[in-house]
This record gives sequence, C-alpha cells and structure tokens, in this order.
Amino acid sequence: MELKLRSLQESDWETLQIWWKAWGWPEMSKDLMPLDGLGGLIVEKDSKPIAAGFLYLTNAKVAWTEWIISDPNYRDEDRTECLKMIVQGLEGVAVNAGYKIVLSVGRSKGLLKIHKELGYTVDDNPSYEISKKIA
Repeated sequence: MELKLRSLQESDWETLQIWWKAWGWPEMSKDLMPLDGLGGLIVEKDSKPIAAGFLYLTNAKVAWTEWIISDPNYRDEDRTECLKMIVQGLEGVAVNAGYKIVLSVGRSKGLLKIHKELGYTVDDNPSYEISKKIA
C-alpha cells in the first residue's frame, strides 16, 4: 500500500468540501482557490484520498500554502507522512516555479510540528489571521 502524490482534479472537489465541513471549516468556493480549485496536490493510498493542500503563486517570488486538510476519519499510522508529503510536494512545485519563499498560516499542532521538522521557521508568538470579505 503505497502513498501517491498527484495534482488535484475536478473530481476531488466534493471530497474536499466534505473534509472542510467535517473539520468545521467554512464552505469554500472554487473561485477562492488557486487555479479555480485545481492549484494543489492530494495524497492517496490505494486510490483513497487522504490529505490535500493548495499553493497560491503570487506575482512576487513568494508562494503561499493554504487549506491543508485531511480525511478526518483516516486513522492509519502514516497520517503524518501523508501531511508531510503535501507540504513537501507544494514546496517542490514552488521551487520548480522559481519561487524563493513559501509562507503558510496554521494553528494545527500537528502541522506546526511537521513544518518545523521540514526546516520551516515557526514563530513562537501567536499571530492572527486577518480577513475581510469584500464581494
């Protein structure tokens, strides 16, 4: 049973919506996602989706990873490895596209630990997500 990393496809959107709802996240629309919902990666095991994330590519050499999510019912011991694959995969896309910095915002202790293990700087001082719906 091998883990596989691949690009998001249109057929993944319904799964992502189910995961976001199960984790208590707001409903997302494709037009808020990079490449209209296709600008990210997903990890599968035996064709079963396990975790996914998105990568926003800016007009500067800064990329932004966001909306990293996993199947809330997936309990296998390789869950952390799946999330690492997403973070590393998104970073790889940014590197291959010539970006110099990858940013992310998060509060999940598990994801913060994964980022630290992968060499990311995680500020010990809390910060706040600031957003405003303008349309």
